Amino acid sequence: MTPSTKEDLYAVDLSTVEWRKSPFSNGGEQCVEVADIPGGGIALRDSKNPSFPALRYTAEEWDAFRRAVITGAM
Repeated sequence: MTPSTKEDLYAVDLSTVEWRKSPFSNGGEQCVEVADIPGGGIALRDSKNPSFPALRYTAEEWDAFRRAVITGAM
């Protein structure tokens, strides 16, 4: 399935995705983790509470967020 809407992104099962932390986290426990969602989306979760629901973003939303952080707009 290729998610095309937010509803589709939240329907994707995340039990088999590979979660990763930023290499800048220095192994800390208070980080966010990201995972690629099949079809191009991104899931985001709190590493301290991995059982809590993950937020999900389209590739376009994630790209806009990253650009804003990189440019200092956030």
